[in-house]
Amino acid sequence: MRPEEIHTWLRAHLFDAVPVAISVIGPDFRIAEANEAFERTYGSWRGRQCYEVYKGSSTRCQDCAALDTFRDGQVRSREEAGPTRGNGPRHYLVQMVPIRREDGEIPYVIEMSTDITAFKRLEHAKREAERLAAVGQTVAGIAHGVKNVLMGLEGGMYAVNSGIERGDDERVARGWTMVQANVERISSFVKEFLDFAKGRQATVRRTDPAAPVHLVMDLLSERASGAGIRLHADVAAELQPAALDADGIYTCLANLVSNAIDACLLSEVPRAFEVLVSCSERDGVLTYEVRDNGHGMDAEISRKVFSQFFTTKGSDRGTGLGLLTTKKIVHQHGGRITFTSRTGTGSTFRIELPRADLPRPDEPPAEAADASSG
Repeated sequence: MRPEEIHTWLRAHLFDAVPVAISVIGPDFRIAEANEAFERTYGSWRGRQCYEVYKGSSTRCQDCAALDTFRDGQVRSREEAGPTRGNGPRHYLVQMVPIRREDGEIPYVIEMSTDITAFKRLEHAKREAERLAAVGQTVAGIAHGVKNVLMGLEGGMYAVNSGIERGDDERVARGWTMVQANVERISSFVKEFLDFAKGRQATVRRTDPAAPVHLVMDLLSERASGAGIRLHADVAAELQPAALDADGIYTCLANLVSNAIDACLLSEVPRAFEVLVSCSERDGVLTYEVRDNGHGMDAEISRKVFSQFFTTKGSDRGTGLGLLTTKKIVHQHGGRITFTSRTGTGSTFRIELPRADLPRPDEPPAEAADASSG
């Protein structure tokens, strides 16, 4: 076929040969011309407005892309949904291209629509599969954690009952302590899942950045001391108040310090264990840091620390949501969390909060995307 023959064929047949529904719309939104694919898809169109054919509506679309193209001459692309001939609701990608005269006037707009319903169905199926997988994973995690707590409760109840039968007050006291500890564990366990699932209500106020550090020290100093671990803080002087969710930052630091204490307890090499919590500011960035010289993590574990339900503590002690919750809170503050770790040496977790990105005190933190790990 010679070039001129190709040119002739394109002009004579391309309009009806392409597998895309094409219509030509006038300023009154009446369809002036359409190809065969359009008629197969949407049915009769002659003498009818585009919104009637596309949407089965008697009035023009409120957000009309064709009208915008008539006004500014810009090429547009958008997704639409509406009925089609005999196929029920469909989704399609519509592209608007202006037809210009030499003087710049736009007498018509070409609309080209491609059926993307199959892709939309695949997207929906994928989201549904991911949702069901997440539900299954959550249920499995909860069931496994609750099972371990129930075993602890059963052990405590047995100790209490057998102590009563034997008249052994010391055994009763030990059993009751076990029961109390496991009730606290299941309460904490469920609250952590609920906080992660629906998100905690954040309250942003101008707060002393050092206050959460002092609160964590008060909470965990006794636990660390009882385990032979030195827990100490290094807070920069004269830190200016910042717009923070103080309870959220406290939760982050409590998670990190608790993990650091556990890492020291897991270490197989005896040494003078210590955990340092610091708070400082440089160049408008608030920085919290938790450093320990405990067990540390290898590269494989480091890749998983922010994964849902991943824990190195064992299912009887951890839910695998602490670091994931911490990351979520940090991102709500417009910040990031990073860490370095080495097996046998310890880990350092760093939270960086640029003041310029902190939420305003009169509005809640915005949800941030968790696509990245820091």
